[in-house]
Amino acid sequence: MTRSPVRRRSRRRSYGVTALLVAGLTAGALPAASGPAAASESAKTTAASSEGLKEVFFVGNNWEGTADVINSRGDYAKIGRINMIPDKKARLWEIHLNPLKLAFFLGIRLGPGEGHDQYVDDMYTTKDGKSVVASRPSFADVVSIDVESGRINWRFPVSGFRSDHMAVSPDGTQVAVSASTSNTVHVLDMATGKEAGKFEAGDKPHENVYTDGGDRLWNMAIGEVNTDLDAPWLDFTKGDRRITVANAKTFEVEKVIDMRERLDAFGRKDLSDALRPVAFTPDESKMYFQLSFFNGFVEYDVQADRITRVKTLPKNPATSDDRTTFVNDSRHHGMSMSPQGDKLCIAGTMDDYATVVDRESLQEGPLVPVAKPYWATVSGDGKHCVVSESGNDQVTAIDFATGEKVTSIPVGDHPQRVRLGHVPTDWSGPVAD
Repeated sequence: MTRSPVRRRSRRRSYGVTALLVAGLTAGALPAASGPAAASESAKTTAASSEGLKEVFFVGNNWEGTADVINSRGDYAKIGRINMIPDKKARLWEIHLNPLKLAFFLGIRLGPGEGHDQYVDDMYTTKDGKSVVASRPSFADVVSIDVESGRINWRFPVSGFRSDHMAVSPDGTQVAVSASTSNTVHVLDMATGKEAGKFEAGDKPHENVYTDGGDRLWNMAIGEVNTDLDAPWLDFTKGDRRITVANAKTFEVEKVIDMRERLDAFGRKDLSDALRPVAFTPDESKMYFQLSFFNGFVEYDVQADRITRVKTLPKNPATSDDRTTFVNDSRHHGMSMSPQGDKLCIAGTMDDYATVVDRESLQEGPLVPVAKPYWATVSGDGKHCVVSESGNDQVTAIDFATGEKVTSIPVGDHPQRVRLGHVPTDWSGPVAD
């Protein structure tokens, strides 16, 4: 395939003195993982909907600090936009008064932010559709924003200096967030922002996924991703990249999975053990995951606790194979599964394509040209995979049945996470102050 003629951004990491001081302490920005381990995120969201609510997609424009709200099926038309950083002046004042906070703030900008501040990462709406809860990496917090007024309901500063990926419990009452620099997962009450519990994870906790009907919470630690020590023989410098499985009620750690051992046993010592996005089958018997530096994904049997297959996807000859150019160590980053569990949608981030893969045969479909796709999710009706094109400031829908592109919709600066949610039926955006 050839590179599409899109507006490109630099893929080289840029490091200033401040960034070098904190490079070992800040985590990657690439989004990870598909939705909860059920038939699909859309099924759970639809089940949670009620009369008077409209199902939508929230698209987080990370560098801009906004969230575009678009239809979750059909025409994917944009219906509104929310400012996710209404308190920006107060937060920046607070940061500049604290030299340590300022050092990390600048480190995030020069490291995982690729020269930009990271204002909005992950998002979920409350069950009543009145609020959207979001993690804001550069501000090291989680906030709840009223979708009608645009005002902040509550704010929770995470431990350490950076917030990252989140997951919402199946009942919609709690949200888990990774605190990148403190190796902690906080679990918060969605309504009040009060901490319900927390647990320790590996180095640079990243993706969170609820399983077993909400009884367990899986966290994947990606380790250090902001240095150029990317040669395979330097993999030991990347830290403790374990999977931590905690009881979602007591927050006690029930299991730690070292994927390094499983990869070695499968004969793939060449692969990194840093798990990025993951997707569970509807019955949660298998988990699929992407890894740092790898253009492909791995199939893992949950009960047997072993890797069963590894799929390598095509390289784009128009893009670089230089591992030091991969943003935050990611080659492919973003995957989702069709509601039936028969298809996987893969975002080939550094290869500038997305593709639908048959789960039984692992045969990929057409390579759809997209620019630096950062995320993949499922449309409200389950027919399409929707990927965010961070390199072209749009989201693109791809048909699960044909593997072909359906449509693209312009959004804000550097879209990353795309999440299904709800707003009031007649909603058209917050009332300006």
